[in-house]
Amino acid sequence: MKILKYLLAIVLPPVAILFTYGVSSTLAINIGLTILGWIPGTIHALWAVSKHEEKFGTGVTNS
Repeated sequence: MKILKYLLAIVLPPVAILFTYGVSSTLAINIGLTILGWIPGTIHALWAVSKHEEKFGTGVTNS
């Protein structure tokens, strides 16, 4: 699922944000950035998805 989010962040940035955060202010920001240009929307989506993965960690933890 993580790889799918990153691929969507590149191809369809708002969809990746929607799957990651749901309907939120982050989605509105990303839609605005994507309207301004595909590259700003993509950069924001990649950053937001990676921060979400970092914060909530879906990987293996070292306990």
